[in-house]
Amino acid sequence: MTQPSSFKLYLALAATVITVSMAAIFIRLADAPGVVVASYRMVLASLILLPLSIRGVKRTPFTGVTLRYTVLAGVCLGVHFATWISSLTFTTVAASVTLVASQPLWVALFSWLFLASPPSFTVLLGVLTAVAGGALIGFGDLTSGSAPLLGDGLAVIGAISVAAYMLLGRAAQKRGLGLNAYVGVAYGVAALVLLPLPWLFGFDYTGYSVATYGWIVALALVPQLIGHTSLNYVMKYLNPTLVATFILLEPIGSSLMALALFKEVPSFLTLLGALILLVGVGLTIRFTDSSG
Repeated sequence: MTQPSSFKLYLALAATVITVSMAAIFIRLADAPGVVVASYRMVLASLILLPLSIRGVKRTPFTGVTLRYTVLAGVCLGVHFATWISSLTFTTVAASVTLVASQPLWVALFSWLFLASPPSFTVLLGVLTAVAGGALIGFGDLTSGSAPLLGDGLAVIGAISVAAYMLLGRAAQKRGLGLNAYVGVAYGVAALVLLPLPWLFGFDYTGYSVATYGWIVALALVPQLIGHTSLNYVMKYLNPTLVATFILLEPIGSSLMALALFKEVPSFLTLLGALILLVGVGLTIRFTDSSG
């Protein structure tokens, strides 16, 4: 398979950062329960991708291993969106997007626990630094949002699940599965995971404003189809450390947009905690062996 040009890869990476930074803003503007927004987002994305997905599966058929990895990745993606999108109802954009950006920490820990790859002292220091930053965000967030600690906890679960999603997706593509086949099935599985959740939690599927449905469509088209698909694309070719470092720009972009649109000013402790957490994540990324 021919390696895409560096220009094309970095353009896709820039598109990833810009579009995923918009996700939290679109979710807030949608003004609907998180599980409703998440389920519509993935159902729409899956339906739009269906023709490409069918062609992708014909071009690179699944094996038992790649199908297993893809289905598990889709389940993790569904959990990620259900928890992270819901977190934005309860806490600030700055706290939510910073905590969910901690996913490289969980990649390092999963590698230690499941791949017998213990972290170095420097990586462990990065993890502990990030944990301290997360604790500060929690303290600084106590007077923000309707239930800030619940929101922060949901964002952390979102980070853990998206870390698993990225590792599983990379493993499936490294075993020869094409991007269109992978994202089509993973998004479809995530949609199936999310679809019953509004009913289980007692929320309506209909009856929202036209603006709400418009923002959900924008969420499916921009952060999901452009942002997440571009992310899966670059993860196959670029060093995961480099990709993860660029993704750390997402909390900055989302927080600036929230400040401009919602006048949402994070507390000093939230900002300090976010800075410390991102430094910890940066250390973890910098000193994690990401070969292969």
